[in-house]
Amino acid sequence: MQPTHHPFQAEVSQVLSLVIHSLYSNKEIFLRELVSNASDALDKRRFAALQDPTLLNDGEQLEIRIIPDPDAGTLTIWDNGVGMSEEELKKNLGTIAWSGSREFLDKLKAAQSAGSDLPRLIGQFGVGFYSSYLVADRVSVTSRAAGSEQAFSWESTGEDGFSIAPAERASVGTSVVLHLKSDQREYVENGRLRQLVQHYSDYVAHPILLPKVELGEKPAEGAERPPELEAVNRASALWQRSPKDVTKEQYVEFYKHLTHEWEEPLGYRHFQIEGAQMFTGLLFLPSRAPFDLFDPEAHHGLRLHVRRVFVMQDCEDLVPRWLRFMRGVVDSEDLPLNVSRETLQDSRIIKAMKKQVVHQSLELLGEIAGERKDDYLKFWEHFGVVLKEGLYFEPEHKEKLEKLVRFESSAKGALLSLDEYVAEMPAEQSAIYYLIGPSQKAAASSPHLERVRKAGFDVLLLTDAVDSFAITALSEYAGKPLISVTAADLKLDKAEEKSDESETKPEEVKAGLLERFRDILKGKVVEVRASKRLLDSPACLVQPEGALPPHIERLLRQQKRDVPSARRILELNLTHPLVKSVTELDEREPGSERVREWLELLHDQALLAEGSPIEDPAGFAKNLTRLLTRAAERELSAPSA
Repeated sequence: MQPTHHPFQAEVSQVLSLVIHSLYSNKEIFLRELVSNASDALDKRRFAALQDPTLLNDGEQLEIRIIPDPDAGTLTIWDNGVGMSEEELKKNLGTIAWSGSREFLDKLKAAQSAGSDLPRLIGQFGVGFYSSYLVADRVSVTSRAAGSEQAFSWESTGEDGFSIAPAERASVGTSVVLHLKSDQREYVENGRLRQLVQHYSDYVAHPILLPKVELGEKPAEGAERPPELEAVNRASALWQRSPKDVTKEQYVEFYKHLTHEWEEPLGYRHFQIEGAQMFTGLLFLPSRAPFDLFDPEAHHGLRLHVRRVFVMQDCEDLVPRWLRFMRGVVDSEDLPLNVSRETLQDSRIIKAMKKQVVHQSLELLGEIAGERKDDYLKFWEHFGVVLKEGLYFEPEHKEKLEKLVRFESSAKGALLSLDEYVAEMPAEQSAIYYLIGPSQKAAASSPHLERVRKAGFDVLLLTDAVDSFAITALSEYAGKPLISVTAADLKLDKAEEKSDESETKPEEVKAGLLERFRDILKGKVVEVRASKRLLDSPACLVQPEGALPPHIERLLRQQKRDVPSARRILELNLTHPLVKSVTELDEREPGSERVREWLELLHDQALLAEGSPIEDPAGFAKNLTRLLTRAAERELSAPSA
């Protein structure tokens, strides 16, 4: 039967073009990717055989073979894993099977233009097979799926699609044949391949076989390949060793093998639990976020083994959602080998393991936060918003999480822990102040900060969507209440309150103006009152107790949630020149339309200052234009100084 030709998915063609035509200083990473793929295929076959024993013959050894052919200029990576059907070859090797393909391509292009290392992105996005084209100008894949007698071959130069045809293969599994480029023939040298396997894949749990060649010996001239193969990796589970017998380099290489990442982890935690339940674990903290960290349909979890046998790739029952960035392996001595996802959800053993995973993860984060502050800030940049979810969803971990959270300081423009904030509080400050806003820039320029700043108090800026929920778990810290500067009943310390009273003269409070405001803004605000928190701004909006911050209301509405609009309190700075002028105008022209225009403008200005949309943007623009025109005319008619 003639091969059938298929075009690549559009994004794959462009990804391959970037991979093939970009310059790399480390092309050797292709071997680790292909060996890792082969190892995954072996794990899947062994697990499938737990459900259907006919898929694995008695006595059959699962293994990976690396077979160089110097004469033909090829390198073959062979495995007897689960294999692929014709449709799986099309899907797995011809598409990037996730909804963010375009986003992935954009990131690759951005990295290329910025001079970043593209292999890191390749590993991050799970398309490591394409790294074959770093060293090969043609790749052939022959695969036979477990349970099938029919094999198929896939072939492509990586440029104009791929072809698939029926093929012959004696055993279940996959063979990837790289037709090496003329300048990449070092990868048929036995010594070079051994060095790469031992460096990158020594901890693969299956034997990796290479031609048996003694040190310094070369294959006989004209021989196709040495007749014997030997294992060149230790093939032992790293997590089962004693931590004192494992070096940092070995942990790092295992992490890269496990996750297909290219950067070192920020930290790792190796633990062994004995007692009522026996299990071991090896946890890693990645150095950057995966592309799908906030995808609600993405699967995040730890790799589950039972007595060294792989059982599940992403076991979400072992790690809470707010620690979904953690990577690693947990190996149980007590679970049944044929454990199912349904069984896991109700398993007492799994619950005990999850509890330990949470404990070990928080201990690791605490160590990094205390000993390597720069690394912790890097972690927080990528994962801080996820960790804060734990305060809301599992407040029983509050005691440890409140030590780990970081918030932006309005005074310093840097992230602070709550301990650092409290340590720098003035002696007269009795509360921790915070502001929830839509962005750092909007929050830092909020009029709500004016009086608090003058008092010499720092304000923490909370700008992540989860903050308004997470902060409910932090009603107080170190005996200090946490108070929002937008709260309607905000009270500063007594000394500052006395200062407020001395600065706001009773005769400056115009009851008529406040009543006029209440009348004009009826239905838009719940109250209009004089402000004690404003110094430089004429007006601001504050939220009554129990009301959601305005940007959270908008976020929930964007998600099609039925959220009633919360009317808020408008505060006026009665000492501000603009408010004074409007007051005088109202006294001179009671009930005039011009006063109405100014009052509506002040309300809209308060909305804009907090980042909220105004109800009638066109009306606001017309109103502003009229008022600016009058002001400009008065300027022109005034005598020159």
